Amino acid sequence: MSVAALRLIRCRRLSTYFFVTITITVPQFIHYAFCRGCLFITYEVVALDKAVTIDTSAILQEKYKSYIYLKFVLYLCVLEHFTNVDADPHEVALWVLLKRTMSANKAIRLQAVQELADNHHWHDYQYQTAAQVIDQRTAVGLARTPRVDLRFFRHPPALRDLEDVSEDELRQLLASLPQSEVDKCVQYFTSMALRESTQSMAAQRGGLWCFGGNGLPYAQSLTSIPSEKVESFCLQALVQHSKVQSHCDHIVANGGLQLLQRVYQLRGDSLKIQRNIVRIIGNLALNEGVHKAIAQSGWVSVLAEMMQSPHVMQASHAARALANLDRETVKEKYQDGVYILHPQTRDNQPIKADVLFIHGILGAAFKTWRQKDRVTLEEKRGAESRDDYTECWPKSWLAADCPNLRVLSVEYDSHLSDWMAKCPAENQRKSLAYRSQELLKKLKQAGVGERPVVWVAHSMGGLLVKKMLMDASEDPDMQGLLQNTKGVMFYSVPHHGTFMAEYSVNVRYLLFPSIEVRELCKDSPALRNLNENFLNIAKEKEIKVLSFAETLPTNIGPMIKILVVPTQSANLGIGELIEVDVDHLNICKPEKKDSFLYKRSLQFIQEALKSYISH
Repeated sequence: MSVAALRLIRCRRLSTYFFVTITITVPQFIHYAFCRGCLFITYEVVALDKAVTIDTSAILQEKYKSYIYLKFVLYLCVLEHFTNVDADPHEVALWVLLKRTMSANKAIRLQAVQELADNHHWHDYQYQTAAQVIDQRTAVGLARTPRVDLRFFRHPPALRDLEDVSEDELRQLLASLPQSEVDKCVQYFTSMALRESTQSMAAQRGGLWCFGGNGLPYAQSLTSIPSEKVESFCLQALVQHSKVQSHCDHIVANGGLQLLQRVYQLRGDSLKIQRNIVRIIGNLALNEGVHKAIAQSGWVSVLAEMMQSPHVMQASHAARALANLDRETVKEKYQDGVYILHPQTRDNQPIKADVLFIHGILGAAFKTWRQKDRVTLEEKRGAESRDDYTECWPKSWLAADCPNLRVLSVEYDSHLSDWMAKCPAENQRKSLAYRSQELLKKLKQAGVGERPVVWVAHSMGGLLVKKMLMDASEDPDMQGLLQNTKGVMFYSVPHHGTFMAEYSVNVRYLLFPSIEVRELCKDSPALRNLNENFLNIAKEKEIKVLSFAETLPTNIGPMIKILVVPTQSANLGIGELIEVDVDHLNICKPEKKDSFLYKRSLQFIQEALKSYISH
């Protein structure tokens, strides 16, 4: 005996809506649903006591959208008939609709989910239903959608008491990792983190390691500070281990994802600790084998929320991790230290070219490229609001002026300065030759060289760019990078060295580590050879060059002022040289968007890429 399923279906026709009441027997539905795919069906409609046939032309014009809406609700009829679901019909309909949406292609899938929420003014319970149904790829896609509603994501799994997190657990995780396949620096800092953690635990338990006797009374008064310090040491060591693929499996297998989730929530007041944790997640995400574990441990919702942070560093760390998770639309892999400034979300805008920002010694991927600081009292009073101040002008200004560019910022060795200790292998890591090879590998995985490129470099970063291009010219696998380099912009780059190497030892070491001082000696043979090779490459490949030179001395402490890179050293000998009345630190920090420094920089990038981004 057939049972009739009577339902009110909302159909779409040419962006308008109409309602019909349909009667379909279950056998008829099963025949159409499973034999004919629910695409072309003639319905028996009860409306005004006469039968009509639904016009399927509207469905055909709407293509997959209409198929999704129609198939889902019809599927609900069978679901409720055979399972006798005792639930709110609207909630069940939503569940089925979303479940079936997962089978659509990525563009329709994300658009359908968001349109459902927007058009029907969802309540919290409906978002919760969606969060339970959407799969991993859809969740990552939504997380990389601009201004996505965070209610789309499942909350991280319930964790035990956050206050129960101890550095001993981080130490145990760190101690469980192999010491193979890591360089001497990682081994050194892992040992140091374990040693610091052991001493901290001894202090908290009343050990005798300090003050020549029972240190418990002293340790109890200082536990909060050592605890965060030890966490920082352990996390920085884990950052290095997470770069080794085999170690990633160990971290996941030993509960690292859940432990990091607890530390992340506990240290909500420490942006630096949270960044280091997300750095680890971003490194783990390079391995597709752990993507499911990352999603199941609740990191997608955390990253989606972090993406909307007003702090550019937080958002950019999250953007890197999500891009590495998004294997559906992102083919590139972003290694540690390579950050996407634009586009950080999924975008229909086609990317025509890349612009890479390379900082100098003691610089960083973000702080080097911030807007010029407002330091005087008059400036603070005169500024009605700091809302227009940008922590990273390539992300805020350049991305807006050239939306079809991919803007990357590269960071190298900055983590070493955080360890507060000298690594035995540190000198090797600080040479131009080592850094060049390391960055070329990372940039190749990020797809740099597959489209036109403009390099932007500050100070020692300019020497690194020249060394990378020289190494690329000698590597058959990197010829694409060399051929696609269309321009290089230098901000106070010491092409011919600097007089700083002749100053007192204290000043030299304040500005640069020893190996950089040796490489920066005025008129050194290494610099001369590097410069000559780059000039030959630039002329042969017709690479456009623009150089800026500082004219004001830089304050080094309260009593010392130095012209770090004189004009004659900043003069490459090719391209245009522009002198700017700023010091060495502010030569790459425009005062505002309509300042000469930014407008000329933008003009150079647009001219170098004119034939690629003008359409």
